[in-house]
Amino acid sequence: MDNYEYSELLKSLSKKIENITNIVKPDQLKARLSEIEEVQQEPDFWNDVEAAGKTSQEKTRTERILETYGSAKDAVDDAVEYFEMANSEKDEETLEMLYEDASNLQESTNALEVQMMLSGEHDGDNAIVTIHPGAGGTESQDWANMLYRMYLRWAERHNLKVEVLDYQPAEEAGIKDVSFIIKGENTYGYLKVENGIHRLVRISPFDSNAKRHTSFSSVMVSPEINDDIEIEIEDRDIRIDTYRASGAGGQHVNKTESAIRITHEPTGIVVQCQNDRSQHKNKAAAMKMLKSRLYEYEMAKKQAAVDGVEKSDIGWGHQIRSYVMQPYQQVKDTRSGQAFTNVDAILDGDIDKLLEGVLISQAK
Repeated sequence: MDNYEYSELLKSLSKKIENITNIVKPDQLKARLSEIEEVQQEPDFWNDVEAAGKTSQEKTRTERILETYGSAKDAVDDAVEYFEMANSEKDEETLEMLYEDASNLQESTNALEVQMMLSGEHDGDNAIVTIHPGAGGTESQDWANMLYRMYLRWAERHNLKVEVLDYQPAEEAGIKDVSFIIKGENTYGYLKVENGIHRLVRISPFDSNAKRHTSFSSVMVSPEINDDIEIEIEDRDIRIDTYRASGAGGQHVNKTESAIRITHEPTGIVVQCQNDRSQHKNKAAAMKMLKSRLYEYEMAKKQAAVDGVEKSDIGWGHQIRSYVMQPYQQVKDTRSGQAFTNVDAILDGDIDKLLEGVLISQAK
């Protein structure tokens, strides 16, 4: 990097900070933070626990936005000031230091930009994730399990809680199906970009001839819908089946039909839950999953209408990302165009740059 390139970078980042400032409106956020702090001092604040909880969450989000904004803005302002001084004084050592820190400066600004994008109605909610292998038998089932592990490791890296709703192991290796909730702030906002088909290319460990195989798995992500959002489901539109839970769970789980499968006939959406020994609790969890999936389905239809495409064009047949392990190492996202060679790290949950890259590209 030279003086001209760094100068252009600073102009670009300064313009980005200026645009974000107009969106964030930091003075208004600070005023709102003061209001919240005053409300929290009132003696009856915790009389309504639910309302108090929402207010406290708003305070946390507001503080985080202001902190991220302030940190990014200060970093860019300082870089501009140091660059002007070092340039005028021909201070090569300081200039070299600024060049070396350019990538960190970009990352902090990108992080702020991404946080501004997570302002959708349900971006702050928990995420319900369902992974289903495509055709291909054991190879695809193993690929589905690799994706499951990737999201678990991502959640672990961010200290997020995971609750498994349904887990169906395959006979030889991998999984037939899995549904789980990842709980934490902005979880859905980040993971919503994972909706779609994920493609794996590798030499299959299940092929004695060591041939290269291509496998597919679908990932479906929907927000965990709260009870205050009304989604009507007619009894005549659903079919409820009970079955014996599979896998670990003790004699009771495996000998009684406690697992629940709900099929929504008009859309063909199927959800199932076998997490609890209680059929009643499994049914309640499955209904919550169905409501979340229906909400996501309707939002996708509306977006399709805005974009002028058919619903089928944005369905599960659309491949969003390829993970190639042989003959070369690369993970490439079709939406952002970004390609990464650290395949092992990504499959171990290091997917933040992938997610942020798609969020930024979609915003543009």
